[in-house]
Amino acid sequence: MPRRTPRTTLDRPITPRRFAKFLKAASICVLVAGLLSPAVGGTATAAASNDYCGGQCSDILPPGENGNATLAQILLNQAFGTQPGHAEDQLGPYANLATGYSTLTDAKINTFFNDASFGVSSDQVASTEKPAGRSDVTIVRDKKTGVPHITGTTRYGTEFGAGYAAAEDRLWLMDVFRHVGRGQLTTFAGGAASNQGLEQEFWRNAPYTEADLQAQIDNAVAAAGDHGKQALADVNAYVAGINAYIDASDSGRYFPGEYVLTGHKDSITNAGTIDHFKTTDLVALASVIGTLFGSGGGGEVNNAISLLAAQSKYGVEEGTKVWESFRERNDPEAVLTVHNGESFPYAAKPDSPQGEALPDTGSVTQEQLVYDRTGSAAGSSATSASTTAATTARTSAKRGMSNALVVSGKYTASGHPIAVFGPQTGYFAPQLLMLQEIQGPGISARGASFAGLSMYVELGRGQDYSWSATTSGQDIIDTYAVELCQDDYHYLYHGTCTAMDKVEQKNSWTPTTADGTAAGSYTMRVWRTKYGPVEYRATVGGKKVAYTTLRSSFLHEADSIIGFQMLNDPDYVKSPATFQSAVQHINYTFNWFYADSQHTAYYNSGDNPVRASGVDAEFPVWAQAAYEWKNWNPATNTADYTPASAHPNSIDQDYYISWNNKQAKDYTTAPWGDGSVHRGNLLEDRVKKLVAAGGVTRSSLVKAMADAALEDLRAEDVLPKLLKVVGSSAVTDSTAAAAVSKLSAWVSAGAKRTETSAGSKTYANADAIRILDAWWPLLVKAEFQPGLGSDLYTAFTNNLPVDESPSAAHGPTGSHAGSSFQYGWWSYVDKDIRAVLGESVQGGLTQKYCGGGSLSSCRDILISTLKEAAGKTASQVYPGDDQCSAGDQWCADSIVQRTLGGIKHGKISWQNRPTFQQVVEYTSHR
Repeated sequence: MPRRTPRTTLDRPITPRRFAKFLKAASICVLVAGLLSPAVGGTATAAASNDYCGGQCSDILPPGENGNATLAQILLNQAFGTQPGHAEDQLGPYANLATGYSTLTDAKINTFFNDASFGVSSDQVASTEKPAGRSDVTIVRDKKTGVPHITGTTRYGTEFGAGYAAAEDRLWLMDVFRHVGRGQLTTFAGGAASNQGLEQEFWRNAPYTEADLQAQIDNAVAAAGDHGKQALADVNAYVAGINAYIDASDSGRYFPGEYVLTGHKDSITNAGTIDHFKTTDLVALASVIGTLFGSGGGGEVNNAISLLAAQSKYGVEEGTKVWESFRERNDPEAVLTVHNGESFPYAAKPDSPQGEALPDTGSVTQEQLVYDRTGSAAGSSATSASTTAATTARTSAKRGMSNALVVSGKYTASGHPIAVFGPQTGYFAPQLLMLQEIQGPGISARGASFAGLSMYVELGRGQDYSWSATTSGQDIIDTYAVELCQDDYHYLYHGTCTAMDKVEQKNSWTPTTADGTAAGSYTMRVWRTKYGPVEYRATVGGKKVAYTTLRSSFLHEADSIIGFQMLNDPDYVKSPATFQSAVQHINYTFNWFYADSQHTAYYNSGDNPVRASGVDAEFPVWAQAAYEWKNWNPATNTADYTPASAHPNSIDQDYYISWNNKQAKDYTTAPWGDGSVHRGNLLEDRVKKLVAAGGVTRSSLVKAMADAALEDLRAEDVLPKLLKVVGSSAVTDSTAAAAVSKLSAWVSAGAKRTETSAGSKTYANADAIRILDAWWPLLVKAEFQPGLGSDLYTAFTNNLPVDESPSAAHGPTGSHAGSSFQYGWWSYVDKDIRAVLGESVQGGLTQKYCGGGSLSSCRDILISTLKEAAGKTASQVYPGDDQCSAGDQWCADSIVQRTLGGIKHGKISWQNRPTFQQVVEYTSHR
């Protein structure tokens, strides 16, 4: 049956009148059938006997397990707000922790989390099915959450069931992201700005051809021996399960309603098709996940631009010192995950940098990605509408993610280790992750997996151990300056003029009244070299160059499947050492944490390339053999990587914390801002205090996490020093004096952004919060711009945004994204203010900026900007958007589940915590 041309209508509101009209026009039997689940049968399963957690494992993943909705369910949701079963039943418990954590006890944990024990007790079985009539696998769903518990008697059947369950819960989302990974979302789902933004941003970083995707599979299997062969067999079975569900839901007419709303299926005749999945689709999906969460580094060109600005302002020698002080690449005051003093040198600044290829000032331009149907470079109007959508969609997940709190049994009440940890993958509807339990030959695990990659549990628990990850961000990306020859599309490779490879993806869409997007088409074009895709063009010493981006995981996203396979295998992971061995097979840049009944462990994963001697990873280098990664093979993009022992790692440290902070001493990480004040300090201070007191419990560790999740980092760690400079007795202006009083009271009350009472949607200390939100950007600019100058100040803010408060839509995460305070100038302000106060500062800035170093002048600047901030109304500070009215402070902070399908959910109060989260304490071990 030929596919109908897609029409995007997901964002068009469904009114009761329109819903009634649709009912009249549509086939009632189709709509009624769509409200029903596929028929199920079979018997209940008893609770598993291979569970060593003793009922003390819990997890949560909002909004709900069910991410598929039929057409009727979507229409009912948009018209009346009704929700399909299990679509948002985890959202309430997740949200309620913000007001309920203060009185939390171990007995109340599962009020806010799910019981993550293996199996389903007979009285909690909601449904049992044999997918596609197979006798070797059973999918049981529990009543409370609808999570699939997949039990197979054969390996093939187990993975078939995992694919079938994934499609039951996330088919539409999986389809969206396989098209995102291929750069084909607009052709699939229409030309909305958000669709354009998604496909443009991801495809620029992973412009793969079909041959590239297949080669990843072939190479990963070949390199991993028996593990690789098993992984391919698992993937094939998983894909077969997905396709079996597509066929069943198509014939039964209970497929996701988004296929009708985008023109792929007809609600009356059932005409149209839902394409089967292929193994290469999973690699395309993996490339999206790898770009989002596991590709640290890059930014060398922006680094070079700000260095040149510093040198222009201060001269080469002093400008370089100023730049290094703001870069904080190895700050001695940074909070560390491995805090026992052990050093793990990586990407350190060389004594004598070699091969640097800094651009000529003003010569850098970003490589054109989008072209019109004639092949000409498209004007800004073709891409400007999608820029914000792209940035929000990608960076809301990539920039701020994940935390972990792990305490050794030596310091717990029970003597067993305790962990509270999880990834922050952003808030979406449906969620990018899905929950599942898989039990079969060689597999025994429960937890979360990315939809479409759930052949294994990626973050969760095994029989007697749990594991989780945070994004680490260490530098596995380098920028090379390839010298052009002949024209703009040829470059010198080892002295030979070589043609760049042109990779294109064409997209088109038809008119729609849903979002006002007219019919259109465009082509995305990326030029690839042996040193990776071209990202910028410039001149270096007058020579024309293309700056390329080479990451070690490029063409290797599929490789990490082996590590996840091992994590799910109870015969492989039996100890901290075997856990570390498993995650060493994951080439994404992650911090991995482990807990069983006796031990804890940590390991930092990623293929860290061995760079040539003298190469500074912070800046672009010439694309010449002398500056390439050691033993780099451009045909396969493989090289020598630092050994496992050189990666930050630890077993049984007293405690571990991670909130995307610095991993260990001398481990130079990619992100800016790893200095004296980092949101990791919020966890460090609380967990360190718990450990010092001893007797840590699951509830006390959850409280520590939840308390940090509501904290305003600026108010806890910087505001007291600012108020010390201001000094209440020196403030004669009544407006400023009142502001000082309110801010001081807020600090004394705990400096949190919390409601006056559950559900009030009004903050306690609301005026103080408004004042600080308004004050921070004003004081930072007034403190630093006079000394740095406008050009350098702007260049540094391009490297590191000034602020990332919950309502700061200008920050890298965008608004309503939950994750906050990862990136900002709090460390700079902290170091500078302490220096002005005459306090000790390690790794300080090269000069005092506030008031030129004069305490009285600094005080005047702070009071002046504070008065200005205090005079701003709530409507000015919180101007409103498509979600909130101007002046609605609570709403401006609130978390919104960003719609990726037809179902929408309500807002929840701000919390700065993982999306998926586990609370675990094992009582015994195999």
